[in-house]
Amino acid sequence: MKTVRVLCLALAVMLAPAAVQAQLSFGVKGGVNIATVKFDRDVIASHNITGFQLGPMLEYVKPSTGWGMDVALLFMQKGFEAYNRTVKNNYLEIPLNLKWKIMTPLVKPYASAGPYAGFRMGGRKIWEINDLYNDVKGQLKAGNFSAGLNFAAGVEVLSFLQVGLNYDWGLTGNYKAFDVSNPQEYTGKSHTWSLSAAVLF
Repeated sequence: MKTVRVLCLALAVMLAPAAVQAQLSFGVKGGVNIATVKFDRDVIASHNITGFQLGPMLEYVKPSTGWGMDVALLFMQKGFEAYNRTVKNNYLEIPLNLKWKIMTPLVKPYASAGPYAGFRMGGRKIWEINDLYNDVKGQLKAGNFSAGLNFAAGVEVLSFLQVGLNYDWGLTGNYKAFDVSNPQEYTGKSHTWSLSAAVLF
């Protein structure tokens, strides 16, 4: 028993500097998305739609340098509007960011960037779309997986509230359009701006 106590004490002493040098925070993040999809050819005249995001996040930052990381598990709504029809899908998105904060006392500006992976969780899989390229009929299909890069900048207030502007740049196709008179397919990649707020505990 005495040996166990000594080992626990030694472990606590060894980990104490790391605990002082790093700060792990849990939070809840939510926001409003302005999303659209850009196709590799002008087959669909797409416009913005409004959605939302919500989910838990973790942040790990070294106060001595301001460098760290954050990760989140977000329910996201993305899609676009075309020909007076809204195409919207729900995704479970996992962003993993490298983060840097300016460690000032009350207000801490920050910037972050990193990859994300998204998994379609809801919404229709296939739409029949008219007025595609050259006024032919076509079909639109939503993908089950997407990935890309995200960039964010914002401020942390009083060490518990973060408000930021985010941009998700899709690198894989969220949607594919198929022209029924042409076997070629056209890939649509998601582009999303969002204004978000996170409360840290």
